[in-house]
Amino acid sequence: MRFVLAFIAALLLSGAVFAVQPDEVLKDPALEKRAREISSGLRCLVCQNQSIDDSDAQLAKDLRLLVRERLVAGDTDGQVRDFLVQRYGEFVLLKPTFRTHTLLLWLTPALVLVLGGIGAYAAMRRRPRVAPALDAEEQKALDDLLKRDQSA
Repeated sequence: MRFVLAFIAALLLSGAVFAVQPDEVLKDPALEKRAREISSGLRCLVCQNQSIDDSDAQLAKDLRLLVRERLVAGDTDGQVRDFLVQRYGEFVLLKPTFRTHTLLLWLTPALVLVLGGIGAYAAMRRRPRVAPALDAEEQKALDDLLKRDQSA
């Protein structure tokens, strides 16, 4: 039982392990913290669904090293991001900037919700709210069925 609990704990804690290798870590803790903050917001161009901090791909390692080189050279966080965006395009950002060319990307979820709400409202309005009344012939047939059911 202890083994199972230890295994489950190891699985739960393994998500916090980063792909950053010890030889990549900067000696200055402040610069390393900045590098981690920047690289956690950059997309691995190989994996595409992970940050470069979480990826084991060689290109992700190269990008992590590039981020650290730029920081050591004295670039600000914004300059490092701008450099990478200029080199690889906005796709390298996990959270794209809110600009005119990314407007559709940012507004599509809201647009889908609004259109879905309008569609649901229209469908509810078209639905009859009350069942139509029976005409005389239908009422007589129903009464006959009920009488037969009670007599049986």
